[in-house]
Amino acid sequence: MTTIDYFFATISPFAYLAGDGLEQIAAKHDATITYKPVDLMALFGRTGGVAPKDRHPSRLEYRSQDLLRRAKRLNMPFNLKPAHFPTNMAPSSYAIIAAQAAGGGDLGGLVQSFMRACWVEEKDIATDDVVRACLSGSGFDPSLADSGLLQGAETYAANLEEAVEKGVFGAPFYVTPDGARFWGQDRLEDLDIHLSAQAS
Repeated sequence: MTTIDYFFATISPFAYLAGDGLEQIAAKHDATITYKPVDLMALFGRTGGVAPKDRHPSRLEYRSQDLLRRAKRLNMPFNLKPAHFPTNMAPSSYAIIAAQAAGGGDLGGLVQSFMRACWVEEKDIATDDVVRACLSGSGFDPSLADSGLLQGAETYAANLEEAVEKGVFGAPFYVTPDGARFWGQDRLEDLDIHLSAQAS
């Protein structure tokens, strides 16, 4: 069975706009997904990227236009300037890591619920009540927000190192076992085609 390594940040607007596209592709190809939240700002620093706040105004303006266009095309609600962005990604990332280890819930749904909370619902995903609500709403024990802190911190740091090692430099980023890399929610179709070719 193919495993797709999914590197993402819980405050990435482009990861939010991916919706459940990756989960649909995985189901189509009988593949599994390993969710690997990363500290996107640290990743930028390690791979030559620039945090949005430090980018040239022309790049920021284009990013804004592109996000709005994509949200409209995908018919997804989207707030270009949410009340709680940027925010600390660690609590939501730790919760996802703990939930993946625990199993029993909808992990893809949990990932998407954090992003929706940020980009649609005007919630701060760094706060304990939001983290617990997202866990519970996706079928996980909300106490994972507390019990998974140590494992979460260690895995979160390891995910960053693995991302750099595998050539990941942004989010969302998808890596297949043969080393094929796909950057951006607009490359999901290419991932689908690649997996189809491997199966044939």
